[in-house]
Amino acid sequence: MIDPQNLPLLHSLLLFTTAFIAGGLNAVAGGGSFITFPALIFTGVPPIIANATNNTAIWVAALATAGAYRKDLGIKRQVFLLLCGISFLGGIIGSLALLYTSADVFKKLIPYLLLSATLIFTFGDAIRGWFQLQSQKSKPESVPIVNLALAQLAIAIYGGFFGAGLGILMLATLSFLGIKSIHTMNAFKAFLGSCVNGIAIIPFIFAGVIAWQQAILMAVGGSLGGYLSAHYARKFKPQLIRKFVIFVAFSMTIYFFVHG
Repeated sequence: MIDPQNLPLLHSLLLFTTAFIAGGLNAVAGGGSFITFPALIFTGVPPIIANATNNTAIWVAALATAGAYRKDLGIKRQVFLLLCGISFLGGIIGSLALLYTSADVFKKLIPYLLLSATLIFTFGDAIRGWFQLQSQKSKPESVPIVNLALAQLAIAIYGGFFGAGLGILMLATLSFLGIKSIHTMNAFKAFLGSCVNGIAIIPFIFAGVIAWQQAILMAVGGSLGGYLSAHYARKFKPQLIRKFVIFVAFSMTIYFFVHG
């Protein structure tokens, strides 16, 4: 178990502020984990605990987003339930894999995990465009449901283990369903992401690897950031925000390669 301790004021301000910014980024362009996860590391939280804590805080903040998108779901009930079930399964497998990974190994993996997530985020539009092109070449019904299930399982396992870039990978997978509405795609991304991150919390709780003070503080900050950004989001260009996130992501990746 994690010994409870009082957070220094400076650390509290840093975590709340970064979570607030991340909540806004996730609501507009995504990529909030690129600042919240490093912020936890910088405040002295061990890597695996930081990952579990970040996952918990993001999940709480994302619930509001999932609720807001609930009316945009427009897919067969059977397919939706199947993808949700697979997301639960993958999230559990990924979180257990994290818990059985030694702290030293995970610390060495951080730069590579951040690099993969950064590349996924940077080329996310191209990846999604390619999948959409493939879906247009064939009827959505011709795509084997087994392929969709396996793809979502792999993505959910990744999400349970680390999570950054999860939403972009899911958007690419959902393109195979022939969904053209970005609102519908975002709805599924929000719901399935909540399934992955939510179920992953259960093993983390039993293993005692969640720093609850940090998680609660960041969940509040992230929720406020996401809620308030909905009002001001139209005043900002998503592409400019994406460029900012990409800059931060590459900066954090380089930092962990140098100092990891």
